[in-house]
Amino acid sequence: MDDLMKGWLSGLTMGEIQQHESLALVPLFVREERGPAYLTLSEALETHVLSVTELGDGGSVPELKVANKGDACVLLLDGEELAGAKQNRVLNTTTLLKPQSETVIPVSCTEHGRWSAVSAEFRDSGVVMNARSRRRKTARVSGAMAAVGAARSDQGEVWGDIAELAADMGVQAATGAMRDVFAKAEGDLNAYLGAFPCLPGQHGILALIGDAVVGFDLLSRSSAYARLHPKLVRSVALDALRERHRSCDYPPIARAAAFIEDAIACEQQQYPSVGLGQDLRFQSARVVGSALLVDETPVHCALFPALNSDQADPMASYRQRRGFRGGR
Repeated sequence: MDDLMKGWLSGLTMGEIQQHESLALVPLFVREERGPAYLTLSEALETHVLSVTELGDGGSVPELKVANKGDACVLLLDGEELAGAKQNRVLNTTTLLKPQSETVIPVSCTEHGRWSAVSAEFRDSGVVMNARSRRRKTARVSGAMAAVGAARSDQGEVWGDIAELAADMGVQAATGAMRDVFAKAEGDLNAYLGAFPCLPGQHGILALIGDAVVGFDLLSRSSAYARLHPKLVRSVALDALRERHRSCDYPPIARAAAFIEDAIACEQQQYPSVGLGQDLRFQSARVVGSALLVDETPVHCALFPALNSDQADPMASYRQRRGFRGGR
C-alpha cells in the first residue's frame, strides 16, 4: 500500500465498539475531510439528476448506462444494488461520476431468474450486497482487472452466493432476487440498525461477527457516510443473522486494530476508474480490498478478509455441518 493510503488508514480513529448479538461494529473517524464533494446514489436519484438504464434496447448483463445530469459529482458505492429494468444489478466497484456526463459502469446481476423489463430506469433498491458476497466479488473483480483490465465479477459465483444466502435464510425467491432475502429479514435487520446508530462525524465502520472481521468501509465525507450507514449496517447484519449464536473468544477491538495493520501491509495495484480518478486494488494473504482515489485523495475504501485467510469464512464450518456443496 502506498504512503497516501497508509497515511489515511493509519490516521483514522476507532470509536467505542457497539455490539448486538453476534455482530460488533467499530465506528471509524478521519482527521479531516478533504477531496471532492459529491452526492450519493440515493440523493442523486431522489433529486432526479441521475438516471440509470440498460445499455441499449437489448441490454447487457455486466454493464449499465448512467447519466449524471446535475452539476455535482455522484458517488456509486461498490455493492450498492439497483432494482428494476430487465433485472436487478449490483455495482462491481466504487465510481465517482463527473457532472454532466454519461458513463458505462460494470455491474453484476443479482436476480438470476428475470430478463424482462419492469421499468425503463433503475431505482435504488436500498440494499448493499451482504459483506461476505462483496468480499468474494471484490477478489474476483481485482483478478479480472489484473488479467483483462475490466472490473468483471464471476457472475456464476455471484448467483451461487445469493442462492446459498437465500437457502440459509429460508427464502424461496421466484426470480432468485437478492433483494427478496433482505425483504424477508427486514424486521430483524431493523433491530440491528436500531442498535447501531450513526454517530456525529462518523466516516465508516469495521464489522466483526464473533471474533472475525467481515468488512470495512470508510468514506471521505461524513455526510455521505450518514446516508449510506443504514445500507452498510444491514449488509453486515444479514450475515450476522446467519450465525446468531457465534461466540467471541477474542477481544474484537484488538482484532479490528490487527486487521487495519494487515491492510496497510497489502500490495497495491492501480487502474484507471471508469469514472473520475484511480481504482486501487489491495491484496495480501489476509486482506483483499479496493479504494477510489480522486485528485490524490481517497474517496472510499472497502476491505475484507482474503478468501484464503484463516478468518475469512467463519460460515465454512456451518456449511459443512449442513452438508452444503456450493461447487467452489
